[in-house]
Amino acid sequence: MILEILKEWNPWWENKELVKDLEGTKRPEYQDLLDSIKIKEITIILGVRRSGKSTLMYQIVDSLLKQSIKPEQILFVNLEDKKLTNLDLEEIYNEYRENLNPKNKAYIFLDEIHRKKDWETWIRKKYDLKTNDKFVISGSCSYLLKKEYSTLLTGRNLTFEVFPLSFKEYLRFKNVNFKSTIILDNTKRVILNNLKQYLELGGFPEVFFKEEKYKIKILEQYFDDIIYKDIIDRYNLNSQKVKDLALFFTTNFTGEISYDSIKDYLSYFKEAFLFFTLDHFSYSFKEQKTVASKIYCIDNGLRNAVSFKFSKDSGKLAENTAFIELKRRNKNIYYWKDSQEVDFIIKNKDNTLQAINVIFSNEIHEREVEGLLKFKKQFSKTKELILLTKDLEKQEKEIKFIPLWKWLLE
Repeated sequence: MILEILKEWNPWWENKELVKDLEGTKRPEYQDLLDSIKIKEITIILGVRRSGKSTLMYQIVDSLLKQSIKPEQILFVNLEDKKLTNLDLEEIYNEYRENLNPKNKAYIFLDEIHRKKDWETWIRKKYDLKTNDKFVISGSCSYLLKKEYSTLLTGRNLTFEVFPLSFKEYLRFKNVNFKSTIILDNTKRVILNNLKQYLELGGFPEVFFKEEKYKIKILEQYFDDIIYKDIIDRYNLNSQKVKDLALFFTTNFTGEISYDSIKDYLSYFKEAFLFFTLDHFSYSFKEQKTVASKIYCIDNGLRNAVSFKFSKDSGKLAENTAFIELKRRNKNIYYWKDSQEVDFIIKNKDNTLQAINVIFSNEIHEREVEGLLKFKKQFSKTKELILLTKDLEKQEKEIKFIPLWKWLLE
């Protein structure tokens, strides 16, 4: 019975060519993740629901099959399958080993691992006993997973975070060539047109390939799935309150929030990768934590699908896009505000600072410039000032004016 359920998730056991229907479009940015199949450490893939985690796992499966690994050496288990709800990991593992692969090395993929209680204890035991297994696991809960495996799996894992498509990936999916050092006007027009679409509809991979008339509906479904499956059901919360708060955050994204009274709820949203908070920059930890944080959403399309605000929010959409790109680049980010404001402060490993404002216009308000200059005057370690514009490019008063599209393609 268990084996029959597992066969549904492992079509390559019967025909290895069937994996090609599952592997999707290649994403070169995640090559290190794909290559991690070669080492013993547990590969952990984190990211928001529908960001492409399972697809990347299928791409690893395909690479194994191309290396002449036998199909029965590869086990893929989707732990959201209700048929597997009452089975623990040991039962699934034993059924597979006894009936299909008793002695050869096994490559075991466990999708949405957080669905199984005590998974981290089970997987650590397998690792420490040096069983002949390579584990690749995924989850849609960031802080929870990190908290659970940080103590038990220290030194035994490599963790990768998967995001929806970057703008660079988005253009690659559209077959737009942007690699040339000189971008011609007609290419730039294509890039700008795609940026408009990207700012409005975001970068969820499957949404990209759908017809226009279905995109918003699918994004609405993603939003509901995250809210209900990753938050409400998991923590047994009041569904109306959770949904109301989520809608409040999507409406007020890029703005400051005071969240003492909703701290627990916000942590659930952050665990599900739906929202992120950004702390105020200060060398005083106390000040950093007492000033209000700003809130950002994982994907513009997700936000727009449930808030129905497009054109007049273009500045906020650009700022949110820049924030997610900085997260994707694994930057240490803050914002800064006194009488002036700077959208993003990046603290580099050498303790130098970068200050970035996002305006997404070619008409520059003086306050955007003044905020950057004031920050540099106050913090001597500032080495770079950047103003992200719609299409204006120049250098003036120590500030680099860079078109958002060009910065996203760096």
